[in-house]
Amino acid sequence: MAERGRNEPAHRPPLRGGPPGMPGRIEKARDPRRTLARLLPYLGRHRLLLIAVLGLVVLSTGLGLLGPYLMGLAFDEYIANRDLAGLALVSGWMLAVFLLGSLADALSGRLMAAVSQRALKKVRGDLFGHLQTLELRFFDNHPAGELMSRLTNDVEALNTAISQNAAALVASMLSLVGILVAMFALNFWLALASVIVVPIMFWFTGFVARYTRKGFRELQKDLGQLNAVMEEAISGQRVVRAFRRGDWAAAEFRRHNQEVCRAATYANSYALLLMPLTNQLGNLFVIAIAGLGGWLALKGLVTVGTIVTFISYGRNFINPLRQLANMYNSIQAALAGAERVFEVLDTPSEVDQAQAAAAPARISGQVEFARVRFGYTAGIPVIRDMTLEARPGQTIALVGPTGAGKTTLVNLLTRFYEIEEGRITIDGTDIRQLPKTELRRRLGIVLQDTFLFSASVLENIRYGRLDASDEEVVEAARLADADHFIHQLPEGYQTQLSERAGNLSQGQRQLLAISRAILANPAILILDEATSSVDTRTEARIQAALLRLMQGRTAFVIAHRLSTIRDADQVVVIRQGQIAEQGTHQQLLDRRGFYHQLYMSQFKGEAI
Repeated sequence: MAERGRNEPAHRPPLRGGPPGMPGRIEKARDPRRTLARLLPYLGRHRLLLIAVLGLVVLSTGLGLLGPYLMGLAFDEYIANRDLAGLALVSGWMLAVFLLGSLADALSGRLMAAVSQRALKKVRGDLFGHLQTLELRFFDNHPAGELMSRLTNDVEALNTAISQNAAALVASMLSLVGILVAMFALNFWLALASVIVVPIMFWFTGFVARYTRKGFRELQKDLGQLNAVMEEAISGQRVVRAFRRGDWAAAEFRRHNQEVCRAATYANSYALLLMPLTNQLGNLFVIAIAGLGGWLALKGLVTVGTIVTFISYGRNFINPLRQLANMYNSIQAALAGAERVFEVLDTPSEVDQAQAAAAPARISGQVEFARVRFGYTAGIPVIRDMTLEARPGQTIALVGPTGAGKTTLVNLLTRFYEIEEGRITIDGTDIRQLPKTELRRRLGIVLQDTFLFSASVLENIRYGRLDASDEEVVEAARLADADHFIHQLPEGYQTQLSERAGNLSQGQRQLLAISRAILANPAILILDEATSSVDTRTEARIQAALLRLMQGRTAFVIAHRLSTIRDADQVVVIRQGQIAEQGTHQQLLDRRGFYHQLYMSQFKGEAI
C-alpha cells in the first residue's frame, strides 16, 4: 500500500531547456545588449579597481604606440646617419618602453582577474541563493546535473570572457583608435590604404556572428544535458549495476556526448574562420603598405623610417582586430552562459502570501483538509474534493495503492505545493496565512527517500534544529535507537558521511533521519514510510520511540507495515485522489471493502 514517491503527472509542460527526453526546447536567446547590461552592475561594484585597470591599459596602449615610432626614428635619424651612439640610446628607450608596457599588461591582468573573480562570486552567490527560493516544481522539471552546469560551465564561460578578455577588449579598442590617429598624423595616403581592411574585417565578423552565437548557445545547452546524464549515472551506480544497465548508461552518455561534439564542432568551425582571415588580411596589409610606401619613397614623399613605422603599426593594427575576432567567440559563449544564468534568476521565487505576522506560539495539532483539490498539471487532478480531519494527538495512517495521492497530501500540508481549491487549516488557521518558515518549523518530516549530507553524523542530526547542543543530538539519537550503531562507526558521532551517506546502510540512514525529526520536536509529525527500510527487529525498537514521540502530537503516517496501521487512531484509505474508506484497522477489515481487498492481496498471513 506504499506510495513510492509523489504522484507526478505523466505529461509535463514544455520547459526552457529541460533534460533529455523531455518535451520543449530552450528558448531563443535574449537580446545580448540586455544581457550585457545586466552583467555590468556586477563589475560596477568594483569601480576603483576598474579605474586602475583602465589606467594601466591606457599606459600599456600608449607605450605600444610609442615603440613603432621610436623604431622609425631609429631608421631615419640614426641608421641613415650612421649614428651608433644615438642608435644605442633609442634602442635603450625602446627596451624600456617594451618592458614597462609588459609590466603594465601584467598588472592590469592581475587586477582584472581580481575584479572578475569577485564579480563571479557574486553571480554564483545570487544564483545559488535564488535556487533556494524556488518552488519544488522548478526542481521537478530541471535535473540536478543541468542546474550544476549553470553554476559551473556557464559561470566559467563568464569567467573566461571577463578575466581574460575584458581588459584586452579595452586595450584593443584603444590600440585601434591610437594607431589610426598616429598613422593619419604620419601620412594620410598610407593611413587611408591601411584602413581598407577594417570594413572587410567587421563585415566578416558580423557574418560569422550569426552562426557562432547560435552554436555556443546550443553547446551550453547540450553540456547541461550531458552533465545531467553523468550525474544520474554516477549517483545511481548501484541501480545501474544491479540491473546490468552499464551498457545502456554508456550508450546514453555516448549519445549526449555526440551532441556536445556536434554542437562544439559547429560553433568552433565558424569561430576558427576568423583566425586565417585576419592572417590573410595582415599579409594583404603589408603588401599594400610596402607597394604604396615604396612608390611614395621613390617619389620622395615618405622616408624609409615612415614605411617601417607604418608596417609596424600595421602589424599592431591587425593584432587588435585578430584579438577582437577571437574575443568575440569567447564573448558569445559568455553571453550564452549569462542568458542561462539569468533564465534561472528570472524564475519567480516561491510565493509566500502569508497574511499573519507570525505563527501562534503553540500549536495543538488540529488539522483539517476541507474540500481540497490539487493537480501537479492543470486539468489533471490528483486530489479530488478531499475532506479530512485530524484531532490533536491523533495518529492518522494514510494507505492506498501507489499513485493514490498519499504523499501528495503531505506535500500540500507542508506547502511544498499550493492547493487549487479548498483550504487546509491548523488549529483553525488557514496554512496559507502562516509564513512557510514558521509552518515548517512546527512540522517534523521523515521522508521515504532519506537524504543525508556529506558532513558528520552529529551535524546531519543537528540539521533538525541548528541550535541544539551535542547532548540534545545524542539524546535524539537514543530515542530513535540510533545511538548504538553510531558508536560502532569509526569516529562515532564525528564520522564523516560520504555523498548521500553511501557508507551507511539504508536502515541506518533512516534511523538518522528519524533522529533528526525527533530533535526538531515538532507539533505535527509526518512519517512518509519512515520505517520502510529497516528490518523487523529494528522497527520494533524504534516503534516504541516513535509512539513516545507521537504522544500529544498529531501524526500523519503513510503506512506500509501493519504494526503502524494497527496502532493508528484512524486509517484513511485513499483511492484515485479521494477517501474511499475511513476507520480503525479492525473496523475496516470487518467491513470487507477496499481496505480488506488490499490487506488480503498484500498482507495476507500477517498477524493483525
